Amino acid sequence: MTLEIPVEKLKSILIEDGVLKEADFDSAKRDAKRMSQSLSDILISRNLITEDYYENLLSNFYGVPRINLLGNPLDESLITLLPENIAREKRAIIFGKSDRGEYLVAMEDPSDLETIEFLNQFLKGKIIPYLSTRESLNVGFSYYVKRSSESFRKMIDDSVRASLRKKLGDSKEAAEELPVVALVDNLIAYAISSRASDIHIEILEDSVLIRFRVDGVLKEIIRVPKEIHAAILARLKLLGSLKLDEHSRPQDGRFRYKLVGELMDIRLAIMPTFYGEKAEMRLLASTERPLSLEELGFFPDHVAIIKKTIKKTYGLILMTGPTGSGKTTTMYSILSMLNKPEVNIVTIEDPVEYDMKYINQTQINPTAGITFASGLREIVRQDPNVIMVGEIRDEETADICVQAALTGHLVLSSLHTNDASTAIPRFIDLKVAPFLLSAVINLIQAQRLVRRICLECISSYIPEESLLSSLKNYLSPDSPVRLPSSFFKGKGCPACGGTGYKGRIGIFELLDVSDKEREVIVSPHFTLDSLRAEARKSGMITMFEDGLRKVEKGITTPEEVLRVIRE
Repeated sequence: MTLEIPVEKLKSILIEDGVLKEADFDSAKRDAKRMSQSLSDILISRNLITEDYYENLLSNFYGVPRINLLGNPLDESLITLLPENIAREKRAIIFGKSDRGEYLVAMEDPSDLETIEFLNQFLKGKIIPYLSTRESLNVGFSYYVKRSSESFRKMIDDSVRASLRKKLGDSKEAAEELPVVALVDNLIAYAISSRASDIHIEILEDSVLIRFRVDGVLKEIIRVPKEIHAAILARLKLLGSLKLDEHSRPQDGRFRYKLVGELMDIRLAIMPTFYGEKAEMRLLASTERPLSLEELGFFPDHVAIIKKTIKKTYGLILMTGPTGSGKTTTMYSILSMLNKPEVNIVTIEDPVEYDMKYINQTQINPTAGITFASGLREIVRQDPNVIMVGEIRDEETADICVQAALTGHLVLSSLHTNDASTAIPRFIDLKVAPFLLSAVINLIQAQRLVRRICLECISSYIPEESLLSSLKNYLSPDSPVRLPSSFFKGKGCPACGGTGYKGRIGIFELLDVSDKEREVIVSPHFTLDSLRAEARKSGMITMFEDGLRKVEKGITTPEEVLRVIRE
């Protein structure tokens, strides 16, 4: 967020409104300076104030009206008066016209006089600026996606034809040819504008298939001739600083891509398959601030458990779930809460997904002898208070994590299990003694990601009896959660690409390990059922039940909850 209220003025407003105490404000101010982040971002990410509250303060302080494009009908003919590259660069969307013919423009920084003057000149008319959030502006930007789709296909066709006409030489020459450069650039730009999290480039027997993962679901985008596959892969390898002449072994790399208004860190993985090499790109947005637990989808009861747990100076906190369920993002949010001058945080990851200031991050490199186990052994000698291990994969890593947690370190890590309780037998399978595990384990959290209902086209509906029956089958008789009284879904609109969904949010299961659970873990008659039963007595809510709570609030649909639970 670029628009700010002067620090001392903001302090007086917040204290006068009784929102927070002077000590809390001064602490946030120091951390903002130390981490080179805006004060408002620190306050919001720590949930000391809400983004909506701060937007109202900005609106009042600068005397500029607010506009939320979410839920407001937009005129595509007005929006597209500004080309997409200008709209993204200036962070501005035209959403209406006044009775006097002035353009109503949503802006991230309506105090930017230079941008206002530029828009006046470009539109050949007067504009009236409105204050809008980044999320709100993204609704406007989504209207460009349909046009981007049409122009993308034309640009890809042009690039493909130009590539086929050229007789490309070696891999390096092919990677630097303009048609191939344009093809890859257009592909990445379209993926970003489509809100894709991943790009898959897969070689088939007779063509190259390109798919995007949007809101967790893969969809086919286009197929291109097989003849240009080698040139595309060469271009990606060049961007990712990989070996161009290596085709029989997997390779991993990363590079940074800049689209107007967006900066993306792209993680590249190349893997040989039956017909040739497959490329997968993970698009990681360079976010302005770490997301708070509430923004990730945690309800107050779960937030309270996590905040209580991270106050402990030692022990083990585990995130569980399949690949792509948001475990690393959750760990980074917790690290941002722990990131203080008096705390030494060290991580070992594969790969380092987010760059965080004042956190010592190490990426594993097996060829250089840096594995999770060996790296963790060295990390313990760096006098850390908090250690994050990207993933526990083997017995040695599990053992060192437990030993570190026993000797005065708070350790965060992830594990691939279906639910929270199953993490215990998985650790025992990794040869960790139950009495050691019960001594160090503080919290086990399982999670999945569900798609959010698009707020542009949300509507209530009455579900079919078969759906209600499926929900009842997953709901245990002793559940503290009941079936929702209201159900919502998205009808489909330009903002969500007709899917009815836009964005994702987590559903969670937290096993807060107390003395009762510790007794069950060390019991010679330990079973998963006995652990789950004890956790239920302590008030644990399952992922399915947390999903139903989000269905009740119109955040997601029951079909989404069932989809990820069944997976």
